[in-house]
Amino acid sequence: MKKYLETIKALIADNKTTGTNHSEAMLHYSSMNVKRLERWLAKGELSPETILAMHRITEPQRWVVLTEAWCGDAAHSIGFIAKMAAINPLITFEWKWRDENLDLMDQFLTNGGRSIPKLIAYNAASEVMFDWGPRPEAIQMAYLQMKAENKPYEEISVELQKLYNADKGRAIQSEIIAKLSN
Repeated sequence: MKKYLETIKALIADNKTTGTNHSEAMLHYSSMNVKRLERWLAKGELSPETILAMHRITEPQRWVVLTEAWCGDAAHSIGFIAKMAAINPLITFEWKWRDENLDLMDQFLTNGGRSIPKLIAYNAASEVMFDWGPRPEAIQMAYLQMKAENKPYEEISVELQKLYNADKGRAIQSEIIAKLSN
């Protein structure tokens, strides 16, 4: 995660972000997301069940997360994914920018869209074991409901932030554990 954060901070220092839209709004989102991610990395806790599940992995896996610096959902999720992967040396963790890897992204669309973050887990034979994202299921359902109600983006964003803060990374952990068990 150190390289991820360093890359984003260097872009922000040059008044840029990832992707092609370097607007003031996107720079603002990217800066906020650095703070969110740093907070989760410092204070986010993995459950004993998560730690046990990660230790139970006995075969090599490669976890790839498609993301962008400006993505608020990624800021709330990628730190937990990285923490989970770091528990077991058999798990290789990497991140890729969505907009630079559309060929991969287009294999893992959510309702036809390029929603991120998207975790793709591969086994040692480079076969897809599972994918996860862009949000924990309950938060995704809340998002879809607010979107169906035509709530303004700013209101949706605030509500999602509250849901992530209340959840404290528990849902992402339990959902990934469930996928590992399948």
